[in-house]
Amino acid sequence: PSQSRRGAYTSPAMRCCLSLSLLAALASSCHAFAPTTPLSFRAPAPAFSKMVSGRAGLPQLGLRGLRSVATNDVNAPTAMDWEKLADVAWGTIETDFMLMAKCAPETNMEWTKGEVVPYGDFKISPRAAIINYGQGLFEGMKAQRTAEGKIVIFRPTRNSRRINYGCERLCMPPVPEDIFVQAVKDCVLANAKWVPPQGKGSLYLRPMVFGSGAVLGLQPAPSYTFCIYVSPVGSYFKGNQLTPIKLKLETQFSRAAAGGSGGIKAVGNYAPSLKPQMLAKKAGFDNVLYLDAEEQKYIEEVGTSNVFVVMGKTIVTPGLKGGGSPEDTILEGVTRDSIIQVCKDKGYEVVEKRVSIQELMDSDEAFTVGTAVVVSPIGEVQHMDKVKKWEFADGAGPVTSEIYETLVGIQTGKIPDPYGWTVYVD
Repeated sequence: PSQSRRGAYTSPAMRCCLSLSLLAALASSCHAFAPTTPLSFRAPAPAFSKMVSGRAGLPQLGLRGLRSVATNDVNAPTAMDWEKLADVAWGTIETDFMLMAKCAPETNMEWTKGEVVPYGDFKISPRAAIINYGQGLFEGMKAQRTAEGKIVIFRPTRNSRRINYGCERLCMPPVPEDIFVQAVKDCVLANAKWVPPQGKGSLYLRPMVFGSGAVLGLQPAPSYTFCIYVSPVGSYFKGNQLTPIKLKLETQFSRAAAGGSGGIKAVGNYAPSLKPQMLAKKAGFDNVLYLDAEEQKYIEEVGTSNVFVVMGKTIVTPGLKGGGSPEDTILEGVTRDSIIQVCKDKGYEVVEKRVSIQELMDSDEAFTVGTAVVVSPIGEVQHMDKVKKWEFADGAGPVTSEIYETLVGIQTGKIPDPYGWTVYVD
């Protein structure tokens, strides 16, 4: 037996028992955060899935380790049978890791760098500002693979800009761009095996910033959380990506009004849209297209995407000021901004203005755009008793198809990116 400095004896057997106890506790801790994706969709987890950073007692997974996750052939897109992805409800698959950062008095109200931790639930006070007053917002992004298997993300600095002016509007501390972009990369790399092969889908990213500190009075939270989680997804609507959708022009409910928060991705903007969306789906529509709250003469946006209307060589889309302006009643979409640039470079005249219902009804084509939906052709709209249909042999009109192929080509590395929008993370 060996003797410690305090005079107590620790036998080899006792040291072995202590080691086994520690391993058991570690295993229990990891099991508590185990993802709950059905086993039929999950492949055996490689050894790296036990290595996370930011949790006590576990090895650190530094940036070098994260890069090896994405580039190691063993950790290529092997998480599930990708042929089954289209059969799974959109966004319901849970992955291995998420990313967490905080801003609190103990950090001098500065954001910490994001830490990769096992995906799972986290505790929050019932007095948290996000629960009581909806002090929070989110972003939507995607990671995709090129034909060579490399992983790319799309315009992360634009998402950083939008989340930060949203933070300012909701009295939350903005997340510095370098911390935001690095956090996105780290979270994607840690979940590299969940990024589908090219043509099989994409890895949807959901960054969130919210008031997690406890506060009962109506005031900004004392502390905040920045979190990113991910889920592999296929087409947002039923069918393939270019299956035409049917929209109801919403006359009973409004999405936003001037002076409100319609120009940011505040969580409070979305719960009120659930009822009109549910009613529309029961009536056979895919979603609703909101009108302006004041006159109900002009189209604004679908709850999940911006709208474009094609009239010959002119493409019109509802205008905005941007930057979270209180005058805006539609969202400054990253995909929207990209589509405007692509259309201009293809020789179309793009006009940002108030778009009347009649212009939509008289148009040659119409489509919606957004991170989740990408580019979706509109096949039919209904405004009260008036119906407009667009019918094309391939589902989407020629302009819609051209814009879709160009945008997705840039996003997945199929065609050159003249704008510097795509960011390779591995």
